[in-house]
Amino acid sequence: MAKRFRCVECNKGAHELHRDYSNGILKLTICGSCQKPVDKYIEYDPVIILIDAILCKTQAFRHILFNTTLNIHWKLCVFCLLCEAYLRWSQLQGSEQSNDPADIIRYTKEWDFYGMFGVAALELGAFSVGVLSFLWLFQWLLGFDFELSLLLKALLLSSYGKVLLIPAVIWEHDYSPLCFSLIKLFVLTSNSQAIRVILNCSRRLSLMAVCVGLLLETCVAQALQMLPWSIQDILPFH
Repeated sequence: MAKRFRCVECNKGAHELHRDYSNGILKLTICGSCQKPVDKYIEYDPVIILIDAILCKTQAFRHILFNTTLNIHWKLCVFCLLCEAYLRWSQLQGSEQSNDPADIIRYTKEWDFYGMFGVAALELGAFSVGVLSFLWLFQWLLGFDFELSLLLKALLLSSYGKVLLIPAVIWEHDYSPLCFSLIKLFVLTSNSQAIRVILNCSRRLSLMAVCVGLLLETCVAQALQMLPWSIQDILPFH
């Protein structure tokens, strides 16, 4: 029988996380390799798990990615894209202010937001393609194996830090650019840790994969800016 779970300490496979005895008594399964509980986070409060994930602890990432049935990565992806689109939309300059709710500028701003959402989606797609292509090349050269869908899920889930863009925009201050840079760094660090957990590889390889993805994302962003038309030019009401 295939081993469905992973030990959060040593990454070895396991058939079960716990045994359920009568009267609601649970006994954690002990890993045969490291002699520690396969998944200690079963008994932890979700808040503690979230804190450990924010701290990029390997054990917390293994628990979330291997030992849970968390399937919100696509919903989280859309929400993160909305957060990033809102940031870009709020930074647009040159829009005229109007107190008339029926004014055409109101609809213009709405289409600007949709355009920013599209740009954010393209850049996220470029980042994901860069990471996956780089790792596929290493898989072909070195012969290690990984599940593409699981790696993509890990990348999307580990981008949860983008939700911090919303409070950073709402409570704008002189240090907002620094906050945006730190949020970006945190997201990239989480992406690197997720890759490292899924592939059980070195930190150097995961960082190289993230750098390749970031490079491709930057190239796509620059290409969009260098096109003879801009997002504003193709939106209605402009």
